[in-house]
Amino acid sequence: MRFAIVACVLFGLWLLFSGMFAPLLLGLGVVSCLFVTWLAQRMGLLTPEADSTPLHPLRCLAYIPWLAWQVAKSNVDVALRILLPSRRISPRVLRVPSSQSSNLLRSLYANSITLTPGTISINVSDDVITVHALTREGAEELQGGEMDARVSALEHKR
Repeated sequence: MRFAIVACVLFGLWLLFSGMFAPLLLGLGVVSCLFVTWLAQRMGLLTPEADSTPLHPLRCLAYIPWLAWQVAKSNVDVALRILLPSRRISPRVLRVPSSQSSNLLRSLYANSITLTPGTISINVSDDVITVHALTREGAEELQGGEMDARVSALEHKR
């Protein structure tokens, strides 16, 4: 049952985002959604025992624009560092604490770091994420812990 629900949701999202209604493309969409669902099942992501951290919907809605703003700010910073040689880079590798209680939130945090231009998650362990930062300022911002706190706040406490 879980397989069918996930496949239908994926296909609905595919249809919504693609807007393609040609029979061949609809068929390819169905096949790709079934394949992705099968892969998720093989990885054990569709079992009830899988990491099922409930997320707080309103906090998730607030996190998305905040993350988009962080991405935009970092994008401008990286572009200026490319265009203006006076704005130097100072690459570094650092270990950032991860206070998330589940693998879902930890991977969301690591992916949020990677989405932000100038930083990339290299390794994720239980309580630390190793990050490569392009600048000292980017590293200091991550070490400040705001993103970590915002991701941890997404969990819906029961």
